[in-house]
Amino acid sequence: MGVVIESEIWEPNATIYIFLLIACFVAIFLLPHFSNPTTASPFDLNISSSFLQFQRKFLLLYFLSSVLEGFWSVFGEYEMANYGVSRENMALSLCVGCLASLFAGTFLGMLSDVVGQKKVCFIFCILHLFVGIWKRVITHPSIWVASICLSLASSIFSFSFETWVVVEHEKLGYRQDTLNVTFWLMTFSESASLIGSQMLANWIARNGLEKSVVSPSTVSVFLAMITVIFVARGWTESPVKEGLNAYRASFTAYIFGDKQIWLLALAQACLHFSIAVFWILWAPTIVADGREVHLGLIYPSLLGSRMLGSTLFPWFINELASIRTEDCILYTFIFAGLVLSIVAYDYQEIGVLVLLFCLFHICAGLMLPSLARLRTMYVPNEFRAGMMSLSLAPANAALLLVVLNGGYYRNICNATIMAFAALGLLVAAGCISMQSECIYIHVGGKNEGCEQDNLQKWILALPLTDYGAVKRAKYR
Repeated sequence: MGVVIESEIWEPNATIYIFLLIACFVAIFLLPHFSNPTTASPFDLNISSSFLQFQRKFLLLYFLSSVLEGFWSVFGEYEMANYGVSRENMALSLCVGCLASLFAGTFLGMLSDVVGQKKVCFIFCILHLFVGIWKRVITHPSIWVASICLSLASSIFSFSFETWVVVEHEKLGYRQDTLNVTFWLMTFSESASLIGSQMLANWIARNGLEKSVVSPSTVSVFLAMITVIFVARGWTESPVKEGLNAYRASFTAYIFGDKQIWLLALAQACLHFSIAVFWILWAPTIVADGREVHLGLIYPSLLGSRMLGSTLFPWFINELASIRTEDCILYTFIFAGLVLSIVAYDYQEIGVLVLLFCLFHICAGLMLPSLARLRTMYVPNEFRAGMMSLSLAPANAALLLVVLNGGYYRNICNATIMAFAALGLLVAAGCISMQSECIYIHVGGKNEGCEQDNLQKWILALPLTDYGAVKRAKYR
C-alpha cells in the first residue's frame, strides 16, 4: 500500500503552550492553599532566609550549568550537519562519547566523593571551555574530541550538582523536607534552561555560524567562564577528610552490600537509558515516511510537559500523604513504559505521537525528583555521587550497543530500539517494586517500624553497616 505524503508542514497548535504554561502556574500557586502546614513549599514563610539564599544561589548556578549543558545537545547535530558529517559518523561519534562515559565517567562520581564536588564541577566547566575554544580556533575540529569532552561533562552534570546541594544542605542543618522543593525546582529549572538553550541556538543559526562574532563556540566559552566564576565565588564546600582506600572499602560495604541501593541504581540506569533513547529517536519517529514537521515547535512542548510533571511532584509527595514515594514512582514507571510501548508497537499520526511524547515527559518530570528523594532516603551522602555515576555504567553500555547496531550498522530498526526503552522502564518498575518493601530495623531482638520517635534508639543500637536504614527512617 502506498503512503501519501502531505505537502504542508505540521505544527502543534499554539494552545498547547498556553495550556502547559497555565497548568504549571496553577500547580505552583495553588500549592500553598492546599499544603500541609508541616510540609515545605516555595512559599513557606517559616523557611529561614539563609536557606532561601542558599537555595536561590544554587538554582542560579544549576540553571547556568543546564544552559551550558543543553546548548551543545540542541546545537550539536545541526553543527555537524553544517560541517558535512554523515549520519554514520554522527552515530560513531555518539558511540565514542558513550565509551568515554562508560570507562571514564563511571569513576568520576567516586573521584568527586573523595576530592569534593567543587573540584569536579570545575572540570565540568573546563571541559565546556576547552570544547568552545577548540571549535573557535580550529576550522574543522575533530568531532570525536568534542564528543568525548561533552560526554564526560554530561556525566559530571548528572551527579555532581545534586550531590553538592544535598551534602551542603545537611551540613548546614536545614530542614530535610525542603530538599523535596529543591529537587523539583531543579527539574523545573533544567527544563526551562533547555528551552532557553534552543532559543539561543536558533538565534545563532539565523545569524550565521563560525564566521559570526556570536558563533556557538563563542557563546559556549562565555557561558563556561560565567559558570566558573559562580562555582568559584558562590560555592562553599567542607573539605573531604576520608582517604581513597578508606572510601573504597566503605563504598563497597555500603553500596554493594545493600540490596535496596543497587536495585535503586538499576532503576536509575533504566530511566537514563530510556530518556537517552527517546531523545535520539523522537525526531526520526515523527518524520517517518517523509512527513514534514516543524520540530523546533515540538521541542519546547516536550520540555514544557516535563516542567508540568515536576510541579506535580510536591502534590503527590507532600499533599497526598497516603501515597509513598516508592508507590508514586512505581506507577509512573509503568505508565511511561506503556506510553513508549504504544509508540514502538503501532504507527501513529503526528498529533497522537506528540501527545504520547508529552505524556512521557510529564512522567519524566515526576520521576526525576522522585528518584532524587529516594537517593536521599537510601544512599549515604558521602557515596551519593559514586553511586549515581556507577548507575550510569549499564545505561551507557546498553546505549552503546543500541547506537552501534541501530545507528551505525542498522541491524535493528527504530521501533525495536523504542521497545527496548519501554522495556527498560518496566524493568525499572520491577526494581522499585522489589526495593520498596517495608523496612524494619532489628533492635533488641524484635522488629520495630520506622517511627520518628524511636530514631535515636535505632541509631544507638544499629551497627555501622545499617547507615542506609537510618536514612530511610529519617526521611520517611
